[in-house]
Amino acid sequence: MKKALKKLASQLHLWLGISSGLVVFIVALTGCLLVFEDELEPIIDRQFHVVEAHQGKQRLPLDQLQTRVSETYPGKKLVRITIEKEPERTIVFGLKNGKKEKDILSVAVNPYTGNIAEARVEQDAFFSVVLRLHRYLCLEETGKIITGISCVMFLIIMITGLILWWPNRKNSKQRFTIKWNARFKRLNWDLHAIFGFYVLPFVFLIASTGLVWSYKWVNNIIFMTFDGKPQQKREAPANVQPVPNQDNTLFQKIYAETNQQLPNPGKILMTLSESDSLSVTVSKTNDNAAISNIVDFLYFDKNNGQLIKKRLYADETKGMKVRRLIYPIHTGSLLGLPTKIIAFLTALVAATLPVTGIVIWLGKKNKSKKEIKPNVSGSIRTKRKPIIAG
Repeated sequence: MKKALKKLASQLHLWLGISSGLVVFIVALTGCLLVFEDELEPIIDRQFHVVEAHQGKQRLPLDQLQTRVSETYPGKKLVRITIEKEPERTIVFGLKNGKKEKDILSVAVNPYTGNIAEARVEQDAFFSVVLRLHRYLCLEETGKIITGISCVMFLIIMITGLILWWPNRKNSKQRFTIKWNARFKRLNWDLHAIFGFYVLPFVFLIASTGLVWSYKWVNNIIFMTFDGKPQQKREAPANVQPVPNQDNTLFQKIYAETNQQLPNPGKILMTLSESDSLSVTVSKTNDNAAISNIVDFLYFDKNNGQLIKKRLYADETKGMKVRRLIYPIHTGSLLGLPTKIIAFLTALVAATLPVTGIVIWLGKKNKSKKEIKPNVSGSIRTKRKPIIAG
């Protein structure tokens, strides 16, 4: 029974590994980069994100900055405003740049001078490309299907790998320790099997949480389990006042009220609906919280900046609170730098597993060819073990 189980596990591990190896390699390697996206983004594109913070000088009102952007890019509709908590960061205005929702032209503005620091097509930004590779292999829906199937395969590969790794009395020490001075073949096996064992719980957690973005039914399971019903679609409420005010202080008024309602430090994102009849959605992260991705929502009348509705994290359903944990668990940002380092190392090891696995497979394949050689007459000669007397 044990032999049959190990043989089945071996075949599944091999062929699923060969089938999904390249995808797993790409997804894991891009995952390494995405773990530190927040830290690397201002370094990679510094001109876009960072300005000189003027001590004692007040930031210009948001509406004045928005007017400068509108004058520079006439005809492009404003869809969002991103305000980081750090004083040296630019304020980024997102403008509709095409028919698709993701077609955004991001314009970074110096909040102290009103000058446009830089503009970029968001889809062409470095981390946008990395994210598309990670989720869809840059192949849209087709890529989403491929990565989803590969993720399921990888979960099975990990389970079968654990079965194959499972030690007995004779090799228990070997299964936990890498023999660094061994020959290449043995060292490669150790790197694959032993490193794979040590990161298995973390890789399994990261891969399984990744299924939420691949399959809607996985997302629904969370809400059905904790709320007893699927996730409810939430839309910004309608504006209360039908006619816009003409005082040109809308966004600054919303910004000030947001900080009054939510005094904690955190990034603010203002999102404008496609319909002019719907309110402005404002989200703010709570960087004082013990775990990441704690976000509160406020809704403001688009015509006069009046606060219409609050949707605070404390009032969310259990299903939504669990769903909000998925992203920081998947990215390793749950508890800050310590869990990010764990996630980075885990993803890095996961990226090596398809490579070391292919090397093991090729080694076994070459060994099989050497064991069966044709003799001079053309018949097959099998390499036999020597008979030991006694």
